[in-house]
Amino acid sequence: MKKIQKIDTFFKRKNSEDSSSQVNPSTSVDQLNSESRPEKSQRIEINEKFDIQALERDPGLRLPIWMCPVDKRDEVRRAYIKVGPYQLTKVLDKAPRNATYTSPTIQKQILQVLATKVKSAIREEIGDAKFCIIVDEARDESKREQMSIVLRLFVDRDGFIQERFFGVVHVKDTIASTLKEASSKEVIPVHHFFTKLNSIINVVGASCKRNDQLKAAHASNIAHLLNIDELESGKGLNQIGFLQRPGDTRWSSHLKSISSLMRMFSATCEVLLNIIEDETTPTHRGDADAAYEVMTSFEFVFIMHLMRKVLEISNMLCQALQLQSQDILNAMHLVASTKLLIQKLRDSGWDELISSVKSFCENVNITVPDFDAKYIARRGRTRNQQDELTVGHHYKVDIFNAVIDSQLQELNNRFDDKAMELIILSSSLDPKEMRISFRIDDICKLVEKFYPQDFANYEILQLRMQLEHFEHGQQLPDFRALESISDLCQWLVKTRKLDIYPLVFRIVTLILTLPVSTATTERSFSAMKIVKTTLRNKMDDQFLNDCLLVYIEKQIAKQFSIDSIIDDFRDMQERRSKF
Repeated sequence: MKKIQKIDTFFKRKNSEDSSSQVNPSTSVDQLNSESRPEKSQRIEINEKFDIQALERDPGLRLPIWMCPVDKRDEVRRAYIKVGPYQLTKVLDKAPRNATYTSPTIQKQILQVLATKVKSAIREEIGDAKFCIIVDEARDESKREQMSIVLRLFVDRDGFIQERFFGVVHVKDTIASTLKEASSKEVIPVHHFFTKLNSIINVVGASCKRNDQLKAAHASNIAHLLNIDELESGKGLNQIGFLQRPGDTRWSSHLKSISSLMRMFSATCEVLLNIIEDETTPTHRGDADAAYEVMTSFEFVFIMHLMRKVLEISNMLCQALQLQSQDILNAMHLVASTKLLIQKLRDSGWDELISSVKSFCENVNITVPDFDAKYIARRGRTRNQQDELTVGHHYKVDIFNAVIDSQLQELNNRFDDKAMELIILSSSLDPKEMRISFRIDDICKLVEKFYPQDFANYEILQLRMQLEHFEHGQQLPDFRALESISDLCQWLVKTRKLDIYPLVFRIVTLILTLPVSTATTERSFSAMKIVKTTLRNKMDDQFLNDCLLVYIEKQIAKQFSIDSIIDDFRDMQERRSKF
């Protein structure tokens, strides 16, 4: 019977000595097998030369684990675990005991040196270029108000727009309201609504068991509505989700939170009732009872529908303002359309809103009050209440009109007539607008009215002549591909036309420094949550600032050598030992 051939009979390991030799086809199978198998003596020889006691401690020099012998890898791992983390033992052993430089204070000083070098690099990068300072505030983990400072929208030497984080400063009081807080929260009932909304989400999502009950109740409600033809079925419809938690640094999260609660309203009420009936802890039962009482009130449902409508209108503007790179002209178009839609909601949106609220209340068995009845505020305490105030007047004037008026007022304050005129004149530098109509008079008016200190009188005259020459340069093929003012700036640098049209390049860089988005400041707050956590909530302000600066601008921090950091650390103060 013929012997079955194995796979290794078709391959032969070639050594350095016989790499040029060829295998004789007539060689027997047994001879091939004996020649192709690796010699066991080689593996034994490697094991004998490998010494566990002579392992390299330095992670940059140590042998990778996959290069160690297979039967020694577990011993290597145990040896490294036994000796612990690698330290500069030779240096520390030779250093005096009072000058090892391993204390937390020394570590903070080294971090401060690196943060200072990052700040100096940012200053050198900006140089004489124009930049804009953007500030915003948020609370950290220890409930302290931190103000983020960003130098943004300065144009570097290559014509690209740059944004740089410059630090955080603790502030004890903030007078101006911040962008991340909706202006409608200034209305007291609406402020109470968001507080109660967070409480409801915390109660329902406190455990995995409650989340499972919420999903099961939602699935049961969807199946019931499908059976009675109240919902449409189709691909991607009627998904089982969860209650979205709002976040301070994510503006659209408030809209998602309200929408998720409206979609899962009945399921949320069912979970709260289960907690009230089945929970053994009195605290949990009390929290669930308070949340259920709030949810089933008409005022809560009314404000929920109102805020969803308002946030849906302003959501596109919020999303645009959070983009890393945003065209200022498009942002102003969104501002104008947002104002018009909010004003339209105030003028003709009351009837549609109240109709949807009443229909929702009928579906979830919530009592609708009589709008012609007398309104009693604060559960019967009417000391400061006006006479003959009806329920309808309270909801339409004190809540509906107050919320919309505060939104319009905030938009008008931030984007007043002067700012809008600046934006309209700035749009004349947009390449798309240039191809339609090159408005030289608008560009000169922009310089004379808004940037008189950046141009001398004779330069304004030269600017008009440069613009007339620049108008004929629009016929170039590469100019036709430009889409925004930032593209125009990069094109001027790339084609070296900034040397020919220096005044045009100057006005372009000035326009690019206009603040549009607060995305970088919001990202710094997200980074602050990573650095200053619950377990590190005692960080002082200087340490937090240095950590954030190095963490956010890590690309700049990587450029510095260890020797330069040691030299600056040595020069900070007199040291006990020499470096």
